[in-house]
Amino acid sequence: MGASLMIVGDDARVRGDLRVALEREGYDVDETAAAEVALERLRTYGAPDVMIVDLLVGEMDAFTCIREVRRAHEVPIMVVSASEDTHDVVAALEAGADDFVSKPLAIKEISARVRALRRRPHLGALPEDPIAEPPAEIVLDPDDDAPLVLSPDGGVVRRGDEPIPLTITEFRLLCELAANPGRVLSRTLLLERAWDEGFFGDERLVDVHVRRLRTKIESDPSDPRIVVTVRGLGYRLDMPR
Repeated sequence: MGASLMIVGDDARVRGDLRVALEREGYDVDETAAAEVALERLRTYGAPDVMIVDLLVGEMDAFTCIREVRRAHEVPIMVVSASEDTHDVVAALEAGADDFVSKPLAIKEISARVRALRRRPHLGALPEDPIAEPPAEIVLDPDDDAPLVLSPDGGVVRRGDEPIPLTITEFRLLCELAANPGRVLSRTLLLERAWDEGFFGDERLVDVHVRRLRTKIESDPSDPRIVVTVRGLGYRLDMPR
């Protein structure tokens, strides 16, 4: 059996076309027209390897569906929509989606994006070597009461003793920035590294995910001190002095 993939959307033709194309590539595909049914299947059977969610998903809107999935699962989520409205793109990403694709859909592009999403490491995965050295830790904010610490190898970010729930994309972005402290990384570079080489992405993805990352790690997201914007160039991670 291949990797599992769930398609959620009320357009039967789109679901059918995606299912046939992805099954030809070896995926084990499940599909449903309703977000409520998708959430029930996740509760019963667990999360698939990737989810593709149409903005049109029956009575429950897609944004609510994505937020509900994110409460319990780290599964990569791709949103598809006939709308190219920036507000829809931003809303989907801020709800917890990892990617946004506009219709009409190009099957080869969808397949490439699914492969890119699947290549991302799973957060919290244990090292294969049970006697390996503990992962290195990077202090991003040395607050005396609750320091902000990143463990790239361990797949963990925590504030004091409390883990911070980041999506896979947010974690990848933070790791890329932390690996280059004080260096400005362009949106294009972050897109290539955090979404995998060859990813057909939009630079808006980087902006939205950085904004969402800041709400989780910055003391004041409106005045970020850790992940800062360098106007016209990109983003920089400022290490504590």
